Amino acid sequence: MKVCLPGAWVLACCLLTGACVNDIEEVEELVAQYDAEVETAYDVEILYSDSARVMVRITGPKLLFYLDAKDPRQEFPDFVKVEFFDRQQQVTSTLTAKYGLRYAKRDLVIARDSVVLLSEDGNRLETEELIWSDREDRIYTDHFVVIQRPGEILYGRGFEATEDFTQWRILAPEGHILVDKRQPEAGGAPPSLD
Repeated sequence: MKVCLPGAWVLACCLLTGACVNDIEEVEELVAQYDAEVETAYDVEILYSDSARVMVRITGPKLLFYLDAKDPRQEFPDFVKVEFFDRQQQVTSTLTAKYGLRYAKRDLVIARDSVVLLSEDGNRLETEELIWSDREDRIYTDHFVVIQRPGEILYGRGFEATEDFTQWRILAPEGHILVDKRQPEAGGAPPSLD
């Protein structure tokens, strides 16, 4: 079979193939940028369930999903909120942070920057980094923590707790402050201690 191409078409093909000279290093660099395969999603809600019951809900305004086969991970670069549920589908504790990172294969979530963990019984933990291990059913950090409980404030370095924040301890406590619940009336003097 004989194929005849018009002269202009042949000339254009020769010019195009001759004009495209790529530096192999530039091509490899470009391919490496797209090898990471990052997917972006907005207004994200992720639910984790056990026996058809929601156990954890993770939400955030932006999610970067790295499809790395060896270490897939989900990054919440702007804000993350994690809610833990009991068997009756009631929220037992809530974790918020300005940044979150979840390692899928390791069942590990790391929250950083202005981390706050609230429990249903009124306990409040504040720290700069908190790690939640789903495999171990625990939350922990080696950073400085402040815990506010009804009537007192505790602080120290290092912390570990059950994921529902019902059992916890500060690893190296540095002290506590008892809080007097009596507050002065607006514009008035503090209450007397007699």
